[in-house]
Amino acid sequence: MKRYSNNISFFTYAVIGLFVLRGILNAAIPLMDKTEARYAEIARIMAETNNWVTPQIDYGIPFWAKPPLSTWLSALSFDVFGVNEFAARFPYLLLGFALVFLIGKYAKRERLPFFLPGFILLTIPEFLLHGGVVSTDTALAFCVALTMLSFWEAMQEHAKKYWKYLIFVGIGLGLLAKGPIIGILTMPPIIVWIILFKKTKNVVKMIPFIIGGMLTIGIAVPWYLLAEKATPGFIDYFVVGEHFKRFFDSSWNGDKYGFPKSQPLGIIWAFLLLFALPWIPVVLYKLWKQRHKLFKNEWLAFLVLWLLWTPLFFTFSKSLIHPYIMPVMVPVALLMSHWFPAFKNKKGLSKIALTIPVLLLLVVIVSNTSGYTKNIAPTDKYLIQDQVIEGSGLYHLNSKSYSSQFYSKGHIENITGDNLEKKIKSNKESFMVIISNKAFEEIAVAYQEKLKPLDKNRKKGIYMYSKE
Repeated sequence: MKRYSNNISFFTYAVIGLFVLRGILNAAIPLMDKTEARYAEIARIMAETNNWVTPQIDYGIPFWAKPPLSTWLSALSFDVFGVNEFAARFPYLLLGFALVFLIGKYAKRERLPFFLPGFILLTIPEFLLHGGVVSTDTALAFCVALTMLSFWEAMQEHAKKYWKYLIFVGIGLGLLAKGPIIGILTMPPIIVWIILFKKTKNVVKMIPFIIGGMLTIGIAVPWYLLAEKATPGFIDYFVVGEHFKRFFDSSWNGDKYGFPKSQPLGIIWAFLLLFALPWIPVVLYKLWKQRHKLFKNEWLAFLVLWLLWTPLFFTFSKSLIHPYIMPVMVPVALLMSHWFPAFKNKKGLSKIALTIPVLLLLVVIVSNTSGYTKNIAPTDKYLIQDQVIEGSGLYHLNSKSYSSQFYSKGHIENITGDNLEKKIKSNKESFMVIISNKAFEEIAVAYQEKLKPLDKNRKKGIYMYSKE
């Protein structure tokens, strides 16, 4: 440990600093359309209506695309901290914090600083980004890590009994985080590892499948049954549609909530190489250099199978986005930690890794202070935050955005162009309306003149109509 004694404080302070940085960004960055603002609005409605069974994408409209774990976390956070960006994102910061402590012990076992894996994890751009993004991917990554590491611990001699049950807790929570994908991402690498190292007898002897299975069922199944009862058709849509039709058909027209995510086959590998910099090239280089030894070491083989399976699985899907690599950020961090002592330029690589979050902070500061975020960011926060006037209606021409729903606390309503003209003609009430710049140009000049501009950005403006 002596050779690393000087680094212990560095990694500790760096991890603390990175969490503080991510917390600041969580509060400073507005919720963005479409994905993040959508999940935040679903959680806001849940907290407001106290309907904890059926997530709603709008009042009375069920959201069937994802299970509720992430929504529950953000809704609970709203109950504690109020409805704001920081509260919406805070649970994902906590999940990241939990992962740092979960993986720290593997460094200590190799006589390395406890926070070394956490430092690597938090300086991976994909992971740092999702420490503050309202989505299902951080919760899924946590559940995958809990399942995989619990299995590893359960297979060790003199293992604590709770690890055997935490495997099934991880699967149960994963079913509530993103559904059956938890099994698809964890079981194949585990099974291959069991076969490679002839561990079948150990698994049968050490893993409590019956009690564990009951534990998983007890955690996840009640919600699925309640959700199907509350909104019939949910299970068919979610299990068949979201997990099979979406995977095989990027243009699946049954998608009720999202938008086609057609990508080139194999794009998942480009996402991994780009969003896991600067660590992934070093890890892949080491994997290649030690390829003949990897599968002689049970721990390294376990991590390699975990790392490679997720991108291999998604290689054959066109319907994906970069957060799909989140479940393999932990094995990247653990593999890099394992090889860290043998790496010659440790300080240089650590400094490079730290430049990414520092640059991110600088970009946010400059963007906010210069007005660039207000003008360019895909959010309606800045149009709404200072403009809501007591007693005035708030509308969005054509389709309202999720951020406009969130920042208006659900008060905004859709309005068609015809109905907007009728409202102005009737002269019965004052109201505000958000209109895209393109749509505003299509409104008759006579009606344009009656709409007073309050604020504007590159894509939209908010206007006031005052009754005469």
